[in-house]
Amino acid sequence: MFTIDSTSVLRFAPSPTGYLHIGNARPALINAILARKFGGKFILRLDDTDTERSTEAFATAIQEDLGWLGIQWDRFERQSTRVARYDEALTGLKNQGLVYPCYETPEELDRKRKLQQTRGLPPVYDRAALKLTPEQRAKLEADGVQPHWRFKLSGQTANWHDGVRGNAHIETSSLSDPVLVRADGTVLYTFASVVDDMDMGVTHIIRGEDHVANTAVQLELFAALNAKPPQFAHHNLITTTTGEEMSKRKGSLSIRSFREEGADPMAVVCVAVLTGSSEAVRPFKSITALAEVFDISKLSRALTKFDPAEIGIVSARLLHEKPFEEVEISLAEQGIIGIKARDFWLCIHSNINKIDEAKDWWAIATGTVASVIAEPDYISDAIALLPEAPFTHDTWGEWTDALKLKTGRKGRALFMPLRLALTGLEHGPELKLLLPLMGRDLCISRLNG
Repeated sequence: MFTIDSTSVLRFAPSPTGYLHIGNARPALINAILARKFGGKFILRLDDTDTERSTEAFATAIQEDLGWLGIQWDRFERQSTRVARYDEALTGLKNQGLVYPCYETPEELDRKRKLQQTRGLPPVYDRAALKLTPEQRAKLEADGVQPHWRFKLSGQTANWHDGVRGNAHIETSSLSDPVLVRADGTVLYTFASVVDDMDMGVTHIIRGEDHVANTAVQLELFAALNAKPPQFAHHNLITTTTGEEMSKRKGSLSIRSFREEGADPMAVVCVAVLTGSSEAVRPFKSITALAEVFDISKLSRALTKFDPAEIGIVSARLLHEKPFEEVEISLAEQGIIGIKARDFWLCIHSNINKIDEAKDWWAIATGTVASVIAEPDYISDAIALLPEAPFTHDTWGEWTDALKLKTGRKGRALFMPLRLALTGLEHGPELKLLLPLMGRDLCISRLNG
């Protein structure tokens, strides 16, 4: 059974070759949430052995984006610092006869795959390198051809109980022997990840279902290295609204882009984690609160489309519920300060979807607007009946009651000409809350156009 407790160690191992997007932030969040929920440990481990594509800028960005989402890690590792350990593990596999050298170039391998496909065969490596004689291998190496190293799969059935999929199995005879180390000495994810998980005591591996075949391979690698395998779970994948695969090289759905657009980080967390779950996507104020209801067994196995508009919806709902203390600094950065700031937030918080929209309402409450005087005679009556200062939350009711009595108006006919004159808009916060912020002199000025 798939069980997590306070002794569990989970991890997220991204490659710093691009920005995090909503699809690969998802396993990071699921692992971090479950570690927090059960009191276990969470490791952030950068898979940065690909020196050509990995950059320090992306490594920093990943850490910044995870921090913005509220993810905290107990341990930080880089695979690039552990190359000697991978060499040691590879030597052990060589001594057991479990890996073998291969000399095909990438182009040769590509031609083999295409030929197999044209014949209707699965593109599985044919183990041609195993048929080379010692003399042939020596000749190739004498000619300067460096080998890459493949792990020889057993061809047996790999079985495991999956935390999402239940009982799972894969026939390793249907898979290619995986390349563990390239000809240039670069260690591949499949191998480095197993060595790291073994050395770091990782007890649970939770990742997307596109890694299911990797699990079969890695179970055999754990066995070859005399290590107890972790428990595995493979969550469903999410796609764009048009069904395209998520990609870190397509920045429109990157975590950074949502951050730059002013989304609430918890909105991104909620949508990323709950999309494709039996739990409805809804706002939670903290990762701890979300962790209380999150259950990995409730994740669907079906491919699920991700709608970025949901982040905007959830973000707005979270913003509407924030107390003044949580937005005070953000408001001050927009010039919204002083004794009116708190009352202003209580007035407008339900009328904005992003915090930076507050400055527009601050201008309406305290500055200059283009008043719309649609009915001059009615506005003249309104000026005559406007209560004296100071304005309170009762002023609007007293004013409209007097206007109703004099003109017989009610409903939209009563209040809309006033709203247009005072704000220049047909919508907005309750005027009973807005009037005290504006004050009598500003109201008179607006009513006079």
